[in-house]
Amino acid sequence: MLEACCMVFLLLFCCQIASAEVHREGHYVAAVYEHRPILSPNPATLTDRRSALELMSRNLYIYEEQVIAAAKQGAQIIVFPEDGIHGFNFTRETIYPYLEFVPCPQSVKWNPCREPYLFSDTEVLQRLSCMALRSKMFLVANIGAKQPCEYNDPLCPPDGRYQFNTDVVFNANGTLVARYRKQNLYFEYAFNMPPEVDHVLFDTPFAGKFGLFTCFDILFYEPAVSLVKEYNVKQVVYPTAWMNQLPLLSAIEFQQAFATAFNINVLAANIHHPTLGMTGSGIYTPLKSFIYHDMESHDGKLIVAEISVMTPEHEPHLESNARPGKSIEYPHNNFASLHIDDQVCNKEEQKAHCWVAEKKDKEAPLIFYREMMYDNFTLVPVWGTKGELQVCANTLCCYLSYQRPTISDELYALGVFDGLHTVHGTYYVQVCALVKCGGLSYSTCGQEVTDATALIDFQLRGNFTTSYIFPLLLMSGMKLDFTDHLGWKNNYYFMSKSGPSSGLVTAALYGRWYERD
Repeated sequence: MLEACCMVFLLLFCCQIASAEVHREGHYVAAVYEHRPILSPNPATLTDRRSALELMSRNLYIYEEQVIAAAKQGAQIIVFPEDGIHGFNFTRETIYPYLEFVPCPQSVKWNPCREPYLFSDTEVLQRLSCMALRSKMFLVANIGAKQPCEYNDPLCPPDGRYQFNTDVVFNANGTLVARYRKQNLYFEYAFNMPPEVDHVLFDTPFAGKFGLFTCFDILFYEPAVSLVKEYNVKQVVYPTAWMNQLPLLSAIEFQQAFATAFNINVLAANIHHPTLGMTGSGIYTPLKSFIYHDMESHDGKLIVAEISVMTPEHEPHLESNARPGKSIEYPHNNFASLHIDDQVCNKEEQKAHCWVAEKKDKEAPLIFYREMMYDNFTLVPVWGTKGELQVCANTLCCYLSYQRPTISDELYALGVFDGLHTVHGTYYVQVCALVKCGGLSYSTCGQEVTDATALIDFQLRGNFTTSYIFPLLLMSGMKLDFTDHLGWKNNYYFMSKSGPSSGLVTAALYGRWYERD
């Protein structure tokens, strides 16, 4: 097997020399690979180390092929997904043969490709290191790691070891330069949370400082937001194994929202497993995204793109995701002539239900309630070619101004939720969402929808308590779009879009109130 690996590395090295490119100043070429993993047929059954290595080697061969392909296109960094090498659905015991020992890069400088015998149980690290070395590019991958602990450690598990969901980063010389242990585990009973939150950064010669976190981390302050806000990170690498959940949490939808909200670049690599609803990777900048989402294909996908280096000196193209000290004026838009008529509100004990009566018939739209994203949303239907609506729940009120050239045979609704989400994780959200319903009855609102024909110009705003708001804009066919305007006015956060090129599926302001988790 080692001879075959060396032949692959030699081929990779030759390809890299042949494909050497001069990169533009202020730009770099990034690659992410959405990988369809070869999985263990019996992850709940214990196997031996040799068998585990054989399975992981099959995935590593695919990684090597993708590194070669990325090198031919001049990539300087490549990101692979979470769980891509070993798979998932293991127990704590059955994942053990797949685990590697990963030393702390701050404690020891180590090049696994050049020093393969320095530590035991590092065969996967050696392969990854050699890929980075031969291709002369930074490489980010996800593995399972083990770390022995002492019984006098109060957090030490009964079996005497920690097991971590771990991202590793190798520089262009193959040296291990970063190790991140996932903080927010998503029903991953095989792994432990680290004793302390890892805030992991690594430096590159082409784009400066990168931050690193994994999958479910993106929904929490630690470490994802703190890396951006407290460590001033402008580039993020993001391995994930994300199961899409529409209408608000598809992979590409939220990946772009995170990049847009913080005015950063995000390199996101997801698992490709459509049967489990897993697809959606991309290279995201505040102005443009290069994405892949495919629920039909059974193949992985390499994305390579040249993007601008984001630096702390960059002026954001949109308003900062923080409450301003003074008002930000709304940009001029098509809704300036629309006025709210006959607003009706009824507030009781912190719970508010508000709506706007349509002038033509003096009847208030129906308030209804539906489960969306496992949360009980309060909604009002969106009728007619234009109008203004308001709907409230708890302390959050959402306002929508809209117009469309024609009325399609589709039902839309404006929804609000302000509360603690408790299914598949516990975290507090404030959401204003304009969504297409699954059919023409109210009972279909909140269902997963991917296609739409209605071309809707809109302005959506809310009186959010939290300052952390992620703008979602998903169009027909699982395509993304960017807002025309985004920011704060007084105590209202808003987004607007005019002249969409395709039907609207979801437009939402997804707020995370971290302090109330």
